[in-house]
Amino acid sequence: MKILLLADEESKYLWDFFEKEKLDGIDLIISCGDLKAEYLSFLATFTTVPVLYVHGNHDVHYDRKAPDGCVCIDDEVFVYKGLRIAGLGGSMCYSMRKYQYTEHQMYQRWSRLKWKVRIRGGLDILVAHAPAKDLGDGEDLPHQGFRCFRWVMKHYKPEYFFHGHVHMNYNRNQPRISKYLDTTIINAYERYIVEVPEPEKKRKFWERMNKRLYPKDYY
Repeated sequence: MKILLLADEESKYLWDFFEKEKLDGIDLIISCGDLKAEYLSFLATFTTVPVLYVHGNHDVHYDRKAPDGCVCIDDEVFVYKGLRIAGLGGSMCYSMRKYQYTEHQMYQRWSRLKWKVRIRGGLDILVAHAPAKDLGDGEDLPHQGFRCFRWVMKHYKPEYFFHGHVHMNYNRNQPRISKYLDTTIINAYERYIVEVPEPEKKRKFWERMNKRLYPKDYY
């Protein structure tokens, strides 16, 4: 399954110089935050696959007009073709605005979300805006990562952790892909395509389950 990851900066390749064929073969689109709602709505118009997103720390404007045709997975678990995808958007709190959280607040969000993860038998992909602490994050408070994301990776062992927030051009040594224990971490800055194995054995069961639990969000 090919997943198109987006975050932080609108890709001119996909927006200014868009051609519908550029989305051919893409099975799922995931935004890790801080993108214009119009950009996500534009992409959703030209594809039949789900466009999922979490909020970035600059996405307060989504409250006025959310991206059309897209699904917010913040504090939810979305199951698509057997993949269990959990969302925890937002950044470290630095100015007391919406979509900013202290470490304790983010852990509380996870504590509520983990029950939905357990109902679905586990977690394949964790999607966030901010990175995990000391795993590709920054030294300044706004760009520091969350320790609880490390805890989730250690104890729930998702195969992938997708995040944004830390732009690749901040530091030429900023890694696009890294590893923590059993989890592959990918910085989704601008755009990146990752190919994820499809869990065939779980696919049909979880599609039926997801359709019953979230009929409005099911594709």
